[in-house]
Amino acid sequence: MTDGKGYGILSETVCRLGEGPTYDAASDTLYWFDITGKKLLERRVATAEERVHSLPEMASALAVVDPERQLLATETGLYLRDARTGALTLHCPIEADNPRTRSNDARVHPCGAFWVGTMSKTSEREAGAIYWYCRGELRQIVPRISIPNAICFSADGSTAYFTGSIPGVLHRIGCDPETGLPRGEPSIFHDHRGQAGSIDGAVIDADGVLWNACWGAGRVDAYAPDGKLLGSHPLPATRTTCPVFIGADAGRLAVTSAWEGADEAERAAQPDAGKTFLLDVPVKGRFDPRVAL
Repeated sequence: MTDGKGYGILSETVCRLGEGPTYDAASDTLYWFDITGKKLLERRVATAEERVHSLPEMASALAVVDPERQLLATETGLYLRDARTGALTLHCPIEADNPRTRSNDARVHPCGAFWVGTMSKTSEREAGAIYWYCRGELRQIVPRISIPNAICFSADGSTAYFTGSIPGVLHRIGCDPETGLPRGEPSIFHDHRGQAGSIDGAVIDADGVLWNACWGAGRVDAYAPDGKLLGSHPLPATRTTCPVFIGADAGRLAVTSAWEGADEAERAAQPDAGKTFLLDVPVKGRFDPRVAL
């Protein structure tokens, strides 16, 4: 699926704001969203069978509960989704009384807790937050977030990463492996201020390497566990949004992208913007755990 350019096109479907990719290894299915287009997309990786589902409101993240159910983060909360029929049932409201915000980045901690970020629909500063959800309990754990992104966890669950409280700074914070709750105060993992692009979605592989999509710079950056940049992998869309490990051994990286915010000239110059890519780089990936309801 790659052609020597360093990447291939995994899905030709163009999303205005492609985001939130999740891979379910049990069914070999990649899920992702067109947030502002109110779409959920699913693709069987081996067969290339693809479906697009319309949603009643904006959604940005999906976590697998079991073979029959999924948990979706939307602009009003967490919804259970029937994987067969697509029916949605409200499970836990999040900022449902605030029409100015929506969900954004999210990921499941190794213990099954779900970290979910919210943000202003108009990108207003400090209008969002990061929430922790697990087994029916919801807590706000990081207040006054602008655009939450790069939420991911070390394999042992002892460290969490996120950005959004200070623009351009990727934070690292201690985490309770048993509960997924943060411990102590965050420190700087990587300071991106003054550099091209901005920190977007991220995942961490089995070696502790953090793979981050750089919005506005058209690439995926790989950082060592000490925060040192190991390398950058360019893609043909300036607005790269989030990577995810896919395949039977989690050995490949799929990357979503967007065209939202591009003018006519930029869209003409980047006809692949909004498509989903496959990086031509081997990785020792990890599968996201199932969420604990």
